[in-house]
Amino acid sequence: MGVVTVLLVIHIIAGCVCLLTGAIASIAKKKKGNHTTIGEVYHGGYLVIFITSLVMAIVNWSESAYLFYIAIFSYSLVLLGYLARKLRWRNWLKMHIGGMLGSYIGIITATLVVNGSKIPLVNEIPSLLLWFIPTIIGTPLITIVSRRYSSRTKPKEFIQ
Repeated sequence: MGVVTVLLVIHIIAGCVCLLTGAIASIAKKKKGNHTTIGEVYHGGYLVIFITSLVMAIVNWSESAYLFYIAIFSYSLVLLGYLARKLRWRNWLKMHIGGMLGSYIGIITATLVVNGSKIPLVNEIPSLLLWFIPTIIGTPLITIVSRRYSSRTKPKEFIQ
């Protein structure tokens, strides 16, 4: 088994971890405990995805250069959300929600683009559309969630 194959297996496992933990964190009660622990796992998994993506893109640059840039963009979103919460930046809550949910849109997009042709019904959707559907659906959700938590929750009450 070659290095790229090993990296790909690690990448896929980390992707599955992120898909699962991202979904769980989004429905978990937003307070210190499960939400924050799951968020740490999500960030760690995304870091693994980021590193493996960069290495695989560099090794197969002629075929996969675009993955290098997608990896940087996607990880920057999760890092924004993670650091906004950790460092309590001004307006940290909106940045946290936008970064984390934006990164989740990224991982769903990647999963659909790479595997869409193998998923029944999804394989009927034109592949170019698979690049945009998660963003079209996810962006309004980010706005709704941001408004919900920004208007109903004082920062001191949210994940202390």
